[in-house]
Amino acid sequence: MMKRKSSGLWRCYQTALRHYLKQGPAASLQPAEELGRQAVGLGLETLDLALIHEQALITRMLPGCPAAERERLVRQAGTFFAQAILPLEETHRSALDANVRLNRVNQTLNERTVELAASNRDLKKEIAQRQAVEENLRQSEQRSSQLLEQSRCLQEQLRHLSRQILLAQEEERKRISRELHDVIAQVLTGIHVQLATLKTAAAVNTQGLTRNISRTQRLVEKSVDIVHRFARELRPAVLDDLGLVPALHSYLKEFAKRTGLRVHLTAFTAGRIKELDSAGRTVLYRVAQEALNNVARHAQASRVEASILKVPHGLRLQIKDDGKSFAVDRVLHARKNQRLGLLGMRERVEMVGGQFTVESAPGHGTTIQAQIPFGNGQRGRRRKTR
Repeated sequence: MMKRKSSGLWRCYQTALRHYLKQGPAASLQPAEELGRQAVGLGLETLDLALIHEQALITRMLPGCPAAERERLVRQAGTFFAQAILPLEETHRSALDANVRLNRVNQTLNERTVELAASNRDLKKEIAQRQAVEENLRQSEQRSSQLLEQSRCLQEQLRHLSRQILLAQEEERKRISRELHDVIAQVLTGIHVQLATLKTAAAVNTQGLTRNISRTQRLVEKSVDIVHRFARELRPAVLDDLGLVPALHSYLKEFAKRTGLRVHLTAFTAGRIKELDSAGRTVLYRVAQEALNNVARHAQASRVEASILKVPHGLRLQIKDDGKSFAVDRVLHARKNQRLGLLGMRERVEMVGGQFTVESAPGHGTTIQAQIPFGNGQRGRRRKTR
């Protein structure tokens, strides 16, 4: 097949070369270049085309040609051949360039392969390290979760213990209050009656006896007043007998007289207060009591506004003074807290499912709010901690 293609090319080459030699140096070399492209298309090499040129020149052109003419034909034929092999040389240069580029690409690929292998080794090491770190993190997370759960349990136990202490304290105050009212006050009243009888009986006797008896009566009356005031501070009977608002009125009246502060109470929802259970009423009373004691001890205020307002599903007690402010967060979270009353108030309110807030700013005094839901306080607490 290749010989037939070469044979056809040889005939074309011979015809084109003869035509070129007849026309002389001015003839076009385009046919020679076209023959070179055909040789490239046939897959021939430069040597193959040289053999075709030699065969066409020696066997067909030179025989019978004079010697002087032969040298000119050879040079002219050489020009034709040089033009014919240009496509082959361009193909060779392209192949050489492609081969050089291919070698460079192969070298780059080899280098990249080595780098990729090294990267794979590093990646495997990093994956192993990350897996180890993830395992450590997982174990640490499990340990942290366990510690957090233990902390929550301990915190809940402490809160439960604190609430039990407050409940026991309240029960003890109630018991002491009853004893003061039912026992001590009755005894002192009996002494007072006896002294009055003695005073009447001794009216006919010396004036000095009457004077002593009167002095004793005044002491007894003062003692009775002290006992009643002490009983009201421990657990006012009016709180259980008449309700929260009368108890607060009574306490604020005595507080204003004792401290000289101007105190004003506003209760817009006196009728709704009956919806609070005993625990809720007690909490609001104790919060008001402790808040006012803090005002008297620390605030350097001149006026206090107390109010009870209706809020959705409950009541809100607010105590606002015009005294100096303090850093609420620092006081509430200090390790050595100087104002344990704030913590006690918050614990009391949260014990019945309520919310306790304190706001204090320079020039605005301090505002304490305790919001208690209607109904059972323990049920509210369970809803909150669920």
